[in-house]
Amino acid sequence: MDNEIGVFSTSLAIPDPLAAIAKIAELGMPVLQMGPLPNEWYGAEGTERLAAALKERALRVSAVCAAFEGESYADIPTVQRTVGYVPAETMDERLEHTKRCADLAAALSATVLTTHVGFIPADTASADYARVVRAAQEIADYCASVGVTFGLETGQEAAPELLGFLGQVDRSNVKVNFDPANLILYGTGRPLEALDAAADYVVHVHVKDGLPPTGPQQLGTEVPLGEGEVNIAAYLGKLAAIGYRGPLIIEREAGSDRIGDVARGRELLQHLMREIA
Repeated sequence: MDNEIGVFSTSLAIPDPLAAIAKIAELGMPVLQMGPLPNEWYGAEGTERLAAALKERALRVSAVCAAFEGESYADIPTVQRTVGYVPAETMDERLEHTKRCADLAAALSATVLTTHVGFIPADTASADYARVVRAAQEIADYCASVGVTFGLETGQEAAPELLGFLGQVDRSNVKVNFDPANLILYGTGRPLEALDAAADYVVHVHVKDGLPPTGPQQLGTEVPLGEGEVNIAAYLGKLAAIGYRGPLIIEREAGSDRIGDVARGRELLQHLMREIA
C-alpha cells in the first residue's frame, strides 16, 4: 500500500490549531483532517492564517470536519438527543455552521467535508426522517457549489440503514467517511462487512480502534490502534481490495498520551502497509 498516513488534528488534544499544525509537521505526517475549530477561525483572517501555516510546513488538508456546540457522546441516548441534524431546534443553526465549514474546506483546498448527521430516525416514513434527508440534501448542494464532497461519518446506524439514507438523499457528491471503530463502539455491525457494503461510497477514512459496549445504551471504548476489535491489518487489506487510495487518517479521541498513541499508530500502519505491499 502507498496511501499517505495522516491524522485528525483534534486527536492531538492541542487547542491552538496553529500549534496542532506545527506538531503534525513535527511528527512527519504530510496530510491531516482539520478538526472542529473555535468560531474565529472560520472567517477570512483565520482561514488565511491556517493556509499560511499549512503552506509553510508543506501540509495538505484532506478533509474538514463539522461538529456542533451542544453535542455529547456520553452514551447512546445522549447521542440520539444531541448529535447532528436530528435535534429540530438547532438544525438551522447547524446547517449554517456546516456551510461555513464547507467554505473553509474549499479555501484550504480540501476535497471533503465530513460530519455526523446524527442517529437517522428509524421510521423512514416519518417527518423527522424526511427533515434529516432534506438537511443532508441542502448541505450536499452547498458543498457542490464550492467543489466539495460531503462525507457522512459511519457508525451510528448499520450499513443497510446508511445505504438506504444515501439513496433517499440522492446526491452524487454525498459519500461516506468510513470509520471502522464506530461500528464497534455503537454495536451496529462488523467493520469489514460494512466496508464491503459501502465500498462504492467511500471517499475518506479514519483508522481507529475500539472495544464493544459493556452494557445497554452505552458506547464502547476507543483504544489505541491494534488494541481493539477492528483488526487493523484486515481493515487495510480490505481498503486496498476495494481500491481506496486516499489518506489513512488516524483518529484518537481518548487516552492520556494521545500524541504518543498517534505516533505508535503510524508505526503500526507503516509496518502493516509494508506487509500488504
